Amino acid sequence: MFADGVMAIAITLLVLEIHVPQVEAGQSLARALAHQWPSYVAYVTSFLTIGIVWVNHHRMFKLISRSNHTFLMINIAFLMVIAFMPFPTALVASYVRQRHEVRTAALFYGGTMILLALMFNAVWTYASRGHRLLVDGLDPESIRRGTASYRKGPVIYAAITLIALVNPYVSLALFVVLAAYWLLPSSGPG
Repeated sequence: MFADGVMAIAITLLVLEIHVPQVEAGQSLARALAHQWPSYVAYVTSFLTIGIVWVNHHRMFKLISRSNHTFLMINIAFLMVIAFMPFPTALVASYVRQRHEVRTAALFYGGTMILLALMFNAVWTYASRGHRLLVDGLDPESIRRGTASYRKGPVIYAAITLIALVNPYVSLALFVVLAAYWLLPSSGPG
């Protein structure tokens, strides 16, 4: 329940970065709303990403029957990264139009995504190694396939992040595409 609460708060905080535009006489509210497109795209991307992580976290915890102090502390570190997600999301939305700063924002966002994927893997690896905390009787091949699937996340996020060194706009677009792709059945990690 704690993990659900952290993810719910993080996903809710994302919307706080979308502000009601102030328009002066003679200005168009529609144009001011359209001008905020970076905030909308960043919100949707991070909302979907956290949502996919939440789904996979639930899947993972259906396979975990026990816990210990180390496991709980690894999960706390994972949740700390989730709770941090609104910041890099706001950073990208704020700097996507600034050609001299968008690379830094994209790299920072990507670095956060890599860390998120690494922490997710740390939670799973600790629980699954030697069936340490898993439900009894799970098929070893299923565990291996799940592990292999989860391990794709950090690699994919690292590749997309490195693209920002060449073209931060392509990198950011790929984060959007990846979030949408993982919505498809059986396409997400896990």
